[in-house]
Amino acid sequence: MNLWLTRILPHPRSRDARKDIAGAVDMHHRLMALFPDDVPSTEARRELGVLFRVETAPTGPQVLLQSTHQPDLTRLPPGYGTAQTKTLTPLLDALRTDLTVRYRIAANPIRKPGRTTRELYNLSSVVPLTGHAAEEWWLRQAEASGLKTITVQAVPLDAARGTRRQDAQHIKHNRTQFDGTAIVTDPDQLRTRLVDGIGKGKAYGCGLLSIAP
Repeated sequence: MNLWLTRILPHPRSRDARKDIAGAVDMHHRLMALFPDDVPSTEARRELGVLFRVETAPTGPQVLLQSTHQPDLTRLPPGYGTAQTKTLTPLLDALRTDLTVRYRIAANPIRKPGRTTRELYNLSSVVPLTGHAAEEWWLRQAEASGLKTITVQAVPLDAARGTRRQDAQHIKHNRTQFDGTAIVTDPDQLRTRLVDGIGKGKAYGCGLLSIAP
């Protein structure tokens, strides 16, 4: 399987880019528009392996788009910004047991309380995790992804927000960014999680795990 990483540097004067950066739903639709419209599935994001993360670079906001199909960057609006795509297949092929890697992920750490607990404390079906609880969530996810964590730094981010077009439902996914180093314990499992993403909110800028030796 081929895996592609596209880096988009939005132009600060582009109205389209500013609108997309401000809203996770708008960014989702913008990036999905870079792929063919005839994907034979109601799960187009999953079929195309689309994951993304908006982060701050020294030059300003940047968008990292990962996909199993190469995007058509000519579909970006004129003046939107600069973009470049490269293949991640060599990185996947180089993964091996005991390899030390750096990682980054902006994820949506949550837990699902039991029915009795939800009713007793009037909780929602999912509870966002912060602080030490969020770090513990990531440690469990990392282990399940074929990584033995060495270091971890957790930084709270603004929530991914927006209004879905199909039903006008407001979405909100709390996010925490995890950075650190880890040792690869299961290369095959790690490849799977790199492609599939981790956690909830994958359509809206959560769950993209990035690694580098």
